[in-house]
Amino acid sequence: MTDSHPASSLIIGGAASSPRAPLPTLPPLALYIHIPWCVRKCPYCDFNSHTASPVLPEEEYVDALLADLDQDLHAVYGREISSIFFGGGTPSLFSAQALGRLLKGVEQRIPFAHDIEITLEANPGTFEQEKFVAYRKLGINRLSIGIQSFQQQKLEALGRIHNGDEAVRAAGMARQAGFDNFNLDLMHGLPDQSLDDALSDLRQAIELKPTHISWYQLTLEPNTVFWNQPPVLPEDDTLWDIQEAGQALLAAHGYAQYEVSAYAQPGRPARHNLNYWSFGDFIGIGAGAHGKLSHPDGHIVRTWKTRLPKDYLNPAKSFQAGEKALSNDEMPFEFLMNALRLTAGVESRLYPERTGLPLESLAEHRREAEQSGLMQVEPSRLAATERGQLFLNDLLQKFLS
Repeated sequence: MTDSHPASSLIIGGAASSPRAPLPTLPPLALYIHIPWCVRKCPYCDFNSHTASPVLPEEEYVDALLADLDQDLHAVYGREISSIFFGGGTPSLFSAQALGRLLKGVEQRIPFAHDIEITLEANPGTFEQEKFVAYRKLGINRLSIGIQSFQQQKLEALGRIHNGDEAVRAAGMARQAGFDNFNLDLMHGLPDQSLDDALSDLRQAIELKPTHISWYQLTLEPNTVFWNQPPVLPEDDTLWDIQEAGQALLAAHGYAQYEVSAYAQPGRPARHNLNYWSFGDFIGIGAGAHGKLSHPDGHIVRTWKTRLPKDYLNPAKSFQAGEKALSNDEMPFEFLMNALRLTAGVESRLYPERTGLPLESLAEHRREAEQSGLMQVEPSRLAATERGQLFLNDLLQKFLS
């Protein structure tokens, strides 16, 4: 799936001499919970996922998650949780009973915002669909359903275990279960995919009337089957045609693009992901989960947890595999690689509020980006131009020494 937790060890220029101030207010706080098991590992997937055994260690894993959370409570500083995201892997492999015990344990430790968004990633398979009603009763109020394609040939090429009919039924069952807010995950640029194939998938997704569509291009990632045995992907001209026609189709049906690969009906962007992109804080618990936590004195720390489930469940091993305090030099890139993914960018004031560094520390590189036509000339906002969105890596390079 599309959610990720970016971290960078790149050295950034332009802010080294700027003093970092205490943060005037701490950012909103979210919680990411990683469930690392799948029925089968997809050949394109580079997430921390592992093939599930016939019986999952639900009870032991929930115990470990809550113990993991206990070790991060020192960085909460009285804040409430604004959103929770169950990612994976396939979180919907877990029973409602296990997830209910987990949510109750989390709320006993950190208060939930009254309008908290709780998202669960789910697959379209019938086994998971049967649990949708129970999940909704737990307070989970948003689903993210991994469709990827509705076409059998493409699903088989991607190693998916559902079929197109199950994908269609999943959306209907989500709505029947009481989910009035759900995302469909869809890929384009698939092996041997034509423009008509891609638009057919997109039209089918739109007909199901999700509130949100994540529509993103298949990329070949290291440490995947596709990286070592690459399939034949569409030519660049076809990929460009798919991107342009798909964006126009989504816009025509009321899905506004608010991030590089995210499209939503009015008022329905994913609040959890918006928190990532606006440099908010998030606790990450579970095997391989990443977190980012700000402290009142201005120091900001990225954390990552033990990746292998067997190690995560081993009481003799630490949950946390490592942490890194962000330096002043790294802060511009860390902030902008998230904020500039948003089509509207963010208000300029957010940079000093979230980093403790003055806005002026960006001035030189920002001016270069504006002169290159990659960044909008708008003092009150930090935002890429349309060209900057297309060449986001080039834009971010402007902030590297």
